[in-house]
Amino acid sequence: MIYLDYAATTPMSSEALEAYTFAAQLEGNAASVHRSGQKAREMLEQGRARIASALGVSPLEIVFNSGGTEGDNHVLLGLALERTGGHMVVSQIEHSAVLNAARWLEKRGYGVTYLEPDRLGFISAEKLERAMRPDTFLVSILHSSNEVGTVQDVQALAEVSHRGGALFHSDMVQSLGVLPLELKAWGVDFASFSAHKFYGPKGVGFLYIKRGLELPPTMLGGGQERGLRGGTHNVAGAYAAGVAASSAVKEQAHTYALLRGLQARFLERISALEGLSFNHPPEGNPKVVSVTAHGADGEGLLMNLDLEGVAASLGSACSAGTLEPSHVLLALGLSELEARSSLRFSFGKGLSEADVDAAALAFGVALERSRG
Repeated sequence: MIYLDYAATTPMSSEALEAYTFAAQLEGNAASVHRSGQKAREMLEQGRARIASALGVSPLEIVFNSGGTEGDNHVLLGLALERTGGHMVVSQIEHSAVLNAARWLEKRGYGVTYLEPDRLGFISAEKLERAMRPDTFLVSILHSSNEVGTVQDVQALAEVSHRGGALFHSDMVQSLGVLPLELKAWGVDFASFSAHKFYGPKGVGFLYIKRGLELPPTMLGGGQERGLRGGTHNVAGAYAAGVAASSAVKEQAHTYALLRGLQARFLERISALEGLSFNHPPEGNPKVVSVTAHGADGEGLLMNLDLEGVAASLGSACSAGTLEPSHVLLALGLSELEARSSLRFSFGKGLSEADVDAAALAFGVALERSRG
């Protein structure tokens, strides 16, 4: 199987797997005061320190959780529920973790503005500025689109948010290890991450909370993570996530060049096929290619690709199994039929040029079969 679904999840790297296996053998609970518990605590904090160092922030600004969805929910719901009302701004192409939280709050009386992107998925600072209101308390706009790879000017968006008196959150799940990140320089207040997107374990992630800011807990329990996230710590996951984050940032420039080359090669190989249009910006995240195959059913095309030994996706893995077309592609201006005829290919470090060439050939076969 040629795996072209790295935006959905990445396999654990050998060093992250080794770190996870080592830490998983510890018998202690990181909240216990005895020697075994303190050894587990030491591994937990080593993971936190590695992540903080990779991002250029303080370990006190990193809170472990289960991943990006929990982090997104924590920021939106936490900040909203500590006030009786107010207004927030999100984009129409956010991950469902942000959009569903915003819609839940909207039903309960909070004001929400959903910013429309341009044809390539960009959100302008000018459009955000026009959407700001005196009661706007939060702006949440993702850094890199999980479906089309558009990379936003987070620094400009954060500046507009702060001028308007609002905090700024960004879902950066698709960014770490592929794109350079400057949380401090960009003025980001909150950022969400998932370890399984940068070759770490599934089921563990972390939230960056800028020092000096307060965020109420949304999961109550024994007071872990400075009271922000109750529940027994996933020590093995946190330690392995730290190892994976260190490697991802250290190798980021090399990974970017590798993925950009694979993306360009794939596009060159499929460019001769008829009836294709592309939805990703040329200078976006190099891991993503979004293609509309006019005249083909996306689900049938995906199944035919699988029969040819290629794994791709219709869009976000979190929306898989639904009958609805991609909300991201609809927001970019595609018709419902076009959105249903679209696939996402995403690249990772485990691929070779030969893999990409074979996948392009398989796509041609699957496309012909699907249209036929």
